Amino acid sequence: MKNELKERCARIEECYEFMLAYAAQGLRTEHGAGAGSQIRSFLNNADKALDGLAELFSKIVKADGIKPSAPYDNFIAVLSRDASDARAAIGLALAQPSISSQLVDNLNASIHVRALLTDLFLLDEIVRPEAATETGA
Repeated sequence: MKNELKERCARIEECYEFMLAYAAQGLRTEHGAGAGSQIRSFLNNADKALDGLAELFSKIVKADGIKPSAPYDNFIAVLSRDASDARAAIGLALAQPSISSQLVDNLNASIHVRALLTDLFLLDEIVRPEAATETGA
């Protein structure tokens, strides 16, 4: 499960990195080839990776028997909201007939996407193998 979580986080982070490059291109419309055709693929991959992300982390916490569970349960609730909010923003972008660089730049700046990325950075630190040995778990 931890590997799946890491893979999902990597897909989301890759999407964000691609969005940064796409936004910098200054494309007024989405082109059918090159970056224009890739933006939808990256956004769709991120959307799929976000689906059930909080539930997956919850399963990891339960499987590992992490105690006290309250701080994790509280964070899982935040992660669930942030993932849902980011998915809504990504879905709105995907619903557009053409995805411009400006639209992606605004999506990058969205507090919903930024909150989610911060959540992912926390998750990465929590589930990395060294984290358990550093805390004595």
